[in-house]
Amino acid sequence: MPLTLVPTPIGNLEDITLRALRVLQKADIIACEDTRTSSILLRHYDITAPGGLVPFHLHNENRCLPRLLDALREGKYVAVISDAGTPGISDPGWILLRRALDEGLEADVLPGPSAVLPAVLLSGLTPHPFLFYGFPPEKPGERAKLFQSLAEFPWTLCFYVSPHKAARQIGEMTEALGDRRAALVREISKVHQEAVRGRLSDILARVEAGLKGEMVLAVEGCSSEATADGSGGGWQAEADELRDAGKTVRETVREIIARYPVAKNAVKEYLMRDQGRLGNFSL
Repeated sequence: MPLTLVPTPIGNLEDITLRALRVLQKADIIACEDTRTSSILLRHYDITAPGGLVPFHLHNENRCLPRLLDALREGKYVAVISDAGTPGISDPGWILLRRALDEGLEADVLPGPSAVLPAVLLSGLTPHPFLFYGFPPEKPGERAKLFQSLAEFPWTLCFYVSPHKAARQIGEMTEALGDRRAALVREISKVHQEAVRGRLSDILARVEAGLKGEMVLAVEGCSSEATADGSGGGWQAEADELRDAGKTVRETVREIIARYPVAKNAVKEYLMRDQGRLGNFSL
């Protein structure tokens, strides 16, 4: 195929397929995120592209895209790789693929390494179905809107997280989703691979204590108890009991989110929905 997206190892250099190596050896041009990172892999397998390595990342995609498309139109073989894993996920590889398909150019995507599936399985959470989002939005308002929109999804949620942003984002998830079961899987396929499992609050504590490396966060979906209506059991019934026992809204919310994977705001809304019914229920 003139254009092929080629997955590369996410840690151990042995995690690459024979077919991927064959495509890279045949390529006229290899487009990559970082030439320094990709050179390590290519040198290891003694691969040199006649047209060289072409930097192709989120900051130069508009400048580099025409060159790669021209090469494809000329019938040259272009391989696209990322720093690690399958290109096209959280990098501009998919933009080139889409443009090539729009023009009727031949294209292919090889199967291979990806951090998402190992992380979901290692989390111990339900692997099917799961929702993969990628990196959460950079803007706080957009993140808050996203997390709130996912609060009642019953599926396992999977995110990429950056080490220097993990504490803030996991704290925001806990606020929006409740203190659910989760797992932070880091450094997959590397020497220091680790799966930190527990509640989001447990993982937040570990992150704040200091964790580095590439990270994937898997979070438990909303349980049926968390989405049940107020007429049944689950957290709503317990919230009513706490109210009747004289607990304040703040105290009730704190106890409910500690026991159930429910969003803090959802509990607040339930408690404040009917002021008449709640009587003198204090804040």
